[in-house]
Amino acid sequence: MKLSKITLVVAVLVTVFMSSCSYNTMVEKQEAVDSQWAQVQNAYQRRADLVPNLVATVKGYAAHEKETLSAVTEARAKVSEIKLDASQLTEENLKKFQAAQGDLSSALSRLMAVREAYPDLKANENFLKLQDDLVGTENRIAVERNKFNEITRDYNQYIRKFPRNIYAGWFDFDKKPYFEADAGSQTAPKIEF
Repeated sequence: MKLSKITLVVAVLVTVFMSSCSYNTMVEKQEAVDSQWAQVQNAYQRRADLVPNLVATVKGYAAHEKETLSAVTEARAKVSEIKLDASQLTEENLKKFQAAQGDLSSALSRLMAVREAYPDLKANENFLKLQDDLVGTENRIAVERNKFNEITRDYNQYIRKFPRNIYAGWFDFDKKPYFEADAGSQTAPKIEF
């Protein structure tokens, strides 16, 4: 009788110890995902902040390119409407976010093609600086998205391994979605003048 009580106490203590250690690590990893998501949003916000300046500069040179400028402005407005914080990271919400960002990327590509038609614009110092900033921002976005996927993979692997998958279920640690390449992104965009 005494041996079974000791065994039961040891089993309870081991279970509590195991769950608290795993729980704390799951919290840390979930916070890392949330923090990295904030970095991704920061990079996208930087791009959204640059777009009005870029559009205004191009507008001065290409007044009759209204369709392209309207597309960029509309895409930026759509991106601004979608607010997605880390607590809302579901596959569906992330796809909506990515679709809006993809539309903005596409519109910006068309805007960059406009500069080829305007030699003065290509040489304009403000435009060149904004273009460089935008290229740098696009690179930051790619880097932050990649880091987000790495941290998300680490978190997802951690909570899905046995016995942590049991604890993750108990404490509502759910799998997080990844950024995925847009459909057709493996094909280079065709730019025509």
